[in-house]
Order: sequence, then C-alpha cells, then structure tokens
Amino acid sequence: MVTRLTPVEHPVVRVHPETGRRGIFVNPGFTSHIVGVSEYESRAILDMLYAHLTKPEHIVRHRWRPGDVAMWDNRSTAHYANRDYGDARRVMHRITLRGDVPVGPAEVRAAG
Repeated sequence: MVTRLTPVEHPVVRVHPETGRRGIFVNPGFTSHIVGVSEYESRAILDMLYAHLTKPEHIVRHRWRPGDVAMWDNRSTAHYANRDYGDARRVMHRITLRGDVPVGPAEVRAAG
C-alpha cells in the first residue's frame, strides 16, 4: 500500500514509448507546478492544459453494464470516476504496473 508519494519531476509533454506520440502529461491531483517558470505562469499554463484535457471532444463516457471491464494506458489517458451510480454496488480492482520513466521530446531527440 502506498502511504506517501515522493515528489518527482517529469515532462509536461511526454513521448509514448511504444507509439512515439506526444501527449500532455499533467494531472490536477498530482502536478504541483511547472519547473522553470514563475508560480503565476505555472498556474496559468496548468489551468489552460487542464481545461484542454476536459473539453468534450476529449472525453469518453462509459455507460457501465454488468460484466464490463475497462482498461486504459495511464501514459496517455487521464481518467476520472464519476460518483453517479447511486446506491448500486461498485466493485473495482486496480493494478498498477511498474512502467517506464516518462521522457519528453527533447530527451527523445537527444537519444536518437
């Protein structure tokens, strides 16, 4: 069980290690600031990115039915569980795989 998260730095834009596609890699629950810019600039950039991520054209809403299973790749997907299931029983099993270290476009260019 995770009881404490150690602060880490990672790129705001990461390159997916398998597809090579670039994606925004910020999360309002975990991203505290952007290194190298003022607190004001950091907040403005993050707010803009969060607004972009939550545009309707970027959202998939799954309508659950018994027996459904959902999987996603946290390297390229933000997710949020709405608590709109009323008094229905919700069972969730989560696994987290040890993954790669996020790299940005600059690191990919330097390595290639």
